[in-house]
Amino acid sequence: MEGNRAYWNGPKAAHRRVMLKAAGYTDSDIKHKPHIGVPNSFMEGSPGSAHLRQIAEAVKQGIWAAGGIPVEFGIPATCGNVANGAEELKYEQVGRDIVAMSIEFVTKVHHFDGLAMIASCDNIIAGTYLAAARLDIPAMVITGGSMQPGNYCGKKVVEAELDVAVLGGESEEKLADMEEHVCPSYGACPSMGTANTMQMLGEVMNLVLPGTGTIPASDNLKIRKAREAGAYMVELIKSGRKPSDLITKETLLNAIMFDMAVAGSTNAVLHILSIAYELGIKITMADFEKYAEEIPCITGVIPSGPYTVVDFHYAGGVLAVMKMIESKLYTDVPTITGKTWKDILANVKVESTDIIRSLNDPLYNEPGLKVLRGNLSPNGAIVRPTGVPKEMKYFKGKAKVFSNDFESLAAIEKGEIVPGDVIVIRYEGCKGSPGMKEMMLTTDALVGYGLHKSVGLVTDARFSGFNYGAIVGHVSPEAYDGGNIALVENGDVIVVDTIKGEVTLEVSEEELAERRKNWVCPPLKEQKGCLALLAKNCRPAEEGGAMQPW
Repeated sequence: MEGNRAYWNGPKAAHRRVMLKAAGYTDSDIKHKPHIGVPNSFMEGSPGSAHLRQIAEAVKQGIWAAGGIPVEFGIPATCGNVANGAEELKYEQVGRDIVAMSIEFVTKVHHFDGLAMIASCDNIIAGTYLAAARLDIPAMVITGGSMQPGNYCGKKVVEAELDVAVLGGESEEKLADMEEHVCPSYGACPSMGTANTMQMLGEVMNLVLPGTGTIPASDNLKIRKAREAGAYMVELIKSGRKPSDLITKETLLNAIMFDMAVAGSTNAVLHILSIAYELGIKITMADFEKYAEEIPCITGVIPSGPYTVVDFHYAGGVLAVMKMIESKLYTDVPTITGKTWKDILANVKVESTDIIRSLNDPLYNEPGLKVLRGNLSPNGAIVRPTGVPKEMKYFKGKAKVFSNDFESLAAIEKGEIVPGDVIVIRYEGCKGSPGMKEMMLTTDALVGYGLHKSVGLVTDARFSGFNYGAIVGHVSPEAYDGGNIALVENGDVIVVDTIKGEVTLEVSEEELAERRKNWVCPPLKEQKGCLALLAKNCRPAEEGGAMQPW
């Protein structure tokens, strides 16, 4: 903080001070108080971000009251579901890098002493975490919370059910009726999608104050806690504790264990890996494999069970899960509060329920996430076992190969996909897409057409946290890099064993070598813009897929 004071004090800083004075800050504020950047992902076009102005105001009130000066600025935000069904969905993943870079840009110029970032959804909140790791100044994230579930025909309903209905042949009248009911409040969609997964993991990774990540957007406690967070941000700066002090290897291993316990979005793998890489911490797919053997899923949040994140929060939330798996966690690591997790969890009282169970009585006898390996994905692929129907824990079928989500959807709609098929969608990975697009059309159509219990899907792309079925993503090496997924032909036999952790193409090495002789790497689908930059600078999926060429 002292170094930043020199940036704003003395005669040579007059040109800087005058800018802040012209913006309404006083001389005393500028010279003596900690400057705290408040990146706000407010955006009117999404329920996950349209309410963030009110949260930002509370955060700034807290900062002022505690003796800091807040400097709010906007950061990009989108809603992934707006792009669902369109080619533009591939922009979602690069959004993580754009958000991180936008925060980096403003923070470096303004020499903020700390960051109180406000975000809710998907790759936007992941981008704030990545920015915290990159800038390594005192930082925290204040989440926007989750949405209330809707009520349709007397039953609880969430937005993901509308996605399935759209591709399941429902009438226009019914869809219009559902639209009026599925999203009744602000906040992130209340299933275990990427948004809520990352809000939860923020607590574990010491970027979100304990107990606050999943407070529903409709609960006014969210505003009170946002004000408290703003005040605590000043204390965090005074303590000098930075992300590199608070996010240790053990912290990230705790995050992996937590993700197993809650069956978080498969996208969490990419985000944990990229944060680790930014901090110079060695986390690999082997760490996910290790804890998949130790931590079963103990929560029943949609799609792994019938409950919403709102139910999860009022059942105890993140702290309740951590208490349930405390025996496995590294509890001596520091937290954002200055206490250890051992200290914090000592005061947490929780009883096993159908929403959050104990390790001795898990909801599933399998983890919430698993790494699959084999000749089709030697560097690892990802599946969420709790979303795989029991009939499909092991499946063997003939490949039907497609180059994108649209081709696959068309085949389903024409009746060309039948029980026993394994859909292969390739050239949709980090580089091939570029952007590692989510295959939401195909996954939702499989459910909508009743094929999710008889048809598998293997891809080098990724999925939404809403998706479920016998779906395997993040296949690496991806097709664009010449992975064996690029060599699959229609009719090849593929075996996916989610119990043993295997994904195998039953084609001999000799035959694959012959096919490789004729393989030609296609040109990039995007030749300019941020997607072209991503394709040329990103790490592979098993290293997080972010633009981190250093």
